[in-house]
Amino acid sequence: MRIPAHSVCTAIRDDIVAGVYERGSRLTEELLARRYGVSRVPVREALRTLEAEGFVVTRRHAGACVAEPNEQEAADLLEMRMLLEPLAASRAAQRRTEAHLKVLRGLVRLGQERARRGTSEDLRSLEGWFHETLAQASGSPALTSMLTQLRHKIAWMYTEEAPASPVESWAEHGAIVDAVARGDGERARAVTTLHTERSAAAHRLRFAPGGDRTDRVRTSQHAVNVTGLRH
Repeated sequence: MRIPAHSVCTAIRDDIVAGVYERGSRLTEELLARRYGVSRVPVREALRTLEAEGFVVTRRHAGACVAEPNEQEAADLLEMRMLLEPLAASRAAQRRTEAHLKVLRGLVRLGQERARRGTSEDLRSLEGWFHETLAQASGSPALTSMLTQLRHKIAWMYTEEAPASPVESWAEHGAIVDAVARGDGERARAVTTLHTERSAAAHRLRFAPGGDRTDRVRTSQHAVNVTGLRH
């Protein structure tokens, strides 16, 4: 059985985001291979991918280490998302399929229902699925990939406060879908811009000015998922 490098990459990335590996800590191929139960080959490939994404840096005499982004780099990520999310919504208004609309409407329906009931435990996950689907509906693999990377890195660098009014937040999601369904790109862009600006204001940097993570998580989220990989 050979575990694909992308599965190893996902596992390492998720653990970096969760704080299992602290900023600046070394990531040795041998220890990672042992931790995830794989050979060093997919680990090496995964580290190259993570370096390209900005989660890992290679240092002289130290090898691969978890990156240490500064406050300006973190702020740039939120600004980039505020530019790209509205673009994706505008493109989605022109390129979405009926399948995309069905999923988006279903997520909005669930989100609005749970927001009204005050059951907000999984609203964060629903919002993530919503924005991922909206990006996919843009019909641009490059844009979708960039937004996915942004979401991962923002989750790594920031905590996000729950919206003061979840009902209002999901009403905004509904307005985005209505504009996308009508093919109104300008309206979709405008509503998404408002929504992402409010979301950005609710983000709080995880790292103190001195570089320490303020809410460290020590336990790995998962091992590599090998379901369906046996041959």
